[in-house]
Parts: sequence; structure tokens; C-alpha cells
Amino acid sequence: MPRGILTPGGGGGLAEKAEHSAAASSHSTGRRTTWIWFVAGAVLSWGVYGAMLARGQTQLGNPLKALLCVGLAYFLVGVLVPLGGLWRQDGLSGFNRAGTVSATIGGLLGAVGAVCIIWAFKSGGLPIYVMPLVFGGAPIVNVLWTMAMQPPKKAPGPLWYLGLILASLGAGMVLYFRPPT
Repeated sequence: MPRGILTPGGGGGLAEKAEHSAAASSHSTGRRTTWIWFVAGAVLSWGVYGAMLARGQTQLGNPLKALLCVGLAYFLVGVLVPLGGLWRQDGLSGFNRAGTVSATIGGLLGAVGAVCIIWAFKSGGLPIYVMPLVFGGAPIVNVLWTMAMQPPKKAPGPLWYLGLILASLGAGMVLYFRPPT
């Protein structure tokens, strides 16, 4: 990863890049790559998410019951865990309006996504199709949205555009070459 990419705003001037470079070299290699384990955890949990959600929805016989279970799980992990952690850090105060609004909108969007996946299953979509389309399309939307919110310092190169095309083609191929059901 290019130096300076981890700093707010993507890197700033020479002094900011030098400061980031010094900070980065003072950390061990393991510390700088710890985030990849969390990415792997998200990939594994979200990779199994759709199939387990579809199975639960079928076993419960009602998509609203499945959504209720998702909400309960989100409450346990998304409310109780951070409350405990913030309480231990004495961090339960000092929420600012902008951060609270942005994070809440992000949470709402995640919940709406879960509802959409549940209704896709209810409408006949199978996890083998629904989830690759979601996870093929979501990164494209994420990149475009993030670039609109935080424009890059220079225009993306041709390989970036090729990556978007290949991601779109991959999602289409999942449907076109789907195994018979």
C-alpha cells in the first residue's frame, strides 16, 4: 500500500507523509497488517451469512421471524459489546452530532440491506445467486460512493476501470453460468 494512504484525506503534504512514514516504520509489520485478519473475519462471516439466513428463514417459515432474529443478533453484537467496551474505557460520553448521524445512517443502511436479502430469498432468490450478486455489486457501489464523498487527488487509471468492469462481469457470470436447480 502506498505511503500516506492511511492518513486522513489520503496523504497531504510532504511533512504529513514523512510523519506517517516514521510512525509506520516504528510499528512492527504484524501491527500494520492486523487489519487483514478482521477483513478475513468479515469475509468468512458474511460469506456464510446468506446461506444461514436463508436456512433460518425457511425453518422459521416467515421472513419477519428471520429478520427479528437478525435484529436480536445485531443488538447482542452491535449494542451490548460496544456498550461494555465503552463503559470499560469511560467512553460513554462525548458523542458528536455528525458522527452519530453518519454512523446511524450506516447502521440503517446495513439493516435495510438485511431486509432486502431476506425479501430476495422470500421472493425465490437462492443464496447461491443472491449473495454473489450482493457482494459483487456492493464493492462497486462502495467505491463510487466513497470516491464521491472523498474525491481522489488524481483520476483513477485504466486498471481501476477494468476492475469495475470485471466485478460487474463476474456478477453477471454468476447468473448466466448458474448450476441447474
